[in-house]
Amino acid sequence: MSETRTETIKTVLRVTSGNFLEMFDFFLFGIYAAHIAATFFPNENPFVSLMATFLSFAAGFIMRPIGALTLGPYIDRIGRRKGLIVTLVIMAMGTILIAFVPGYATIGIAAPLLVLIGRLLQGFSAGVELGGVSVYLSEMATPGNKGFYVSWQSASQQVAIIVAALLGYLINHLLMSQQISDWGWRIPFFIGSMIIPFIFVIRRSLQETREFSERRHQPTTREIFRTLFGNWPVVLGGVGMVMMTTVSFYLITVYTPSFGRTVLHLTESQALLVTMAVGLSNFIWLPIAGAVSDRIGRRAILLTFTLLAILTVYPALSWLVANITFGHMLLVELWLSFIYAWYNGAMVVALTEVVPVTVRTAGFSLAYSLATTLGGSSLAISTFAIEVTGDKAAPGYWMSFAAICGLAATLFLYRRKGAAAPETTSAAAPRS
Repeated sequence: MSETRTETIKTVLRVTSGNFLEMFDFFLFGIYAAHIAATFFPNENPFVSLMATFLSFAAGFIMRPIGALTLGPYIDRIGRRKGLIVTLVIMAMGTILIAFVPGYATIGIAAPLLVLIGRLLQGFSAGVELGGVSVYLSEMATPGNKGFYVSWQSASQQVAIIVAALLGYLINHLLMSQQISDWGWRIPFFIGSMIIPFIFVIRRSLQETREFSERRHQPTTREIFRTLFGNWPVVLGGVGMVMMTTVSFYLITVYTPSFGRTVLHLTESQALLVTMAVGLSNFIWLPIAGAVSDRIGRRAILLTFTLLAILTVYPALSWLVANITFGHMLLVELWLSFIYAWYNGAMVVALTEVVPVTVRTAGFSLAYSLATTLGGSSLAISTFAIEVTGDKAAPGYWMSFAAICGLAATLFLYRRKGAAAPETTSAAAPRS
């Protein structure tokens, strides 16, 4: 392997390391939702307790637009490298707080409040983390390979899902149920806290991208906001595109363990095995989709897979709930993974291309965070929809609606002049 390629791989790993930490901690909320509910949000009604947990999870997403509007312009002004270090520090504070706060039985109402603060800090940081990473990867990509490079932003999250699900699977087999409820569920959160110093060290070694460094004019915060809000149709179109990604992602990953246990009544181990398989499937398909989008364009892939979602998601889930087995759940979730990964592999890089370059981080982050505010609420929305309708396949309606948003946004944005094809030029490697 050439020295240049080795350095490129190392750079991608440094950039995406924070994505790993973010999704690792987010996903643990899904795996241990029932245990977190009992620890911090105890209630005689399990539904109320679980909903309180999912709502605290969703609260972090409400902070994302605020983080995007605060940190996005900051990164567009001072640089990608410094911004990614700032987001990591804030994210680490939230992760450590959630890992170590005592339960409701020990400190009372302060327990759920501290967990909520931790989630808000994580959401504030995450509001620009994905945008910062995606923009950095797009600006360091070699010509004609931007989709492939940017796809590793999402691929790094899948590694976190696989690792988190594997830890959950091992804990489920090594500890008794009561031990997991009492303290075992905290182990993966402790592990996440311990890897923070390592991620901080490797991120500090990042270099600024050449494209940003060679700009002759660095816009002021006022100029960034003026450009950002002057392009509000692009931002709203981006929200629609991202809706498909965020809803499908959280349904097939974070929601899967709870869906498998509480709705389908499969074992926790079976639900976690399905989740690991989904993470592996996503990891394989995302770079492939990104690379194919470099060859045939983003638009064709986005349209194809939004249509597939609209036509097949609810029927697939209806078939699953009528024929519940581990194998059937695995099959359906892998199909949804295929749809998600191909769409997202083209969507993320497309969003970096349609947003004006001077507000690339802020515009991307704002669109992504606004969509994620709804998409991240998929756990609560799905739980509520099933409770109200009595239809165990009701999450399929929600994902189908998100796909319609993605389809409409794609048609709108790609009608714009110059947006019908992926960019063919890109800056080379980061400046050393």
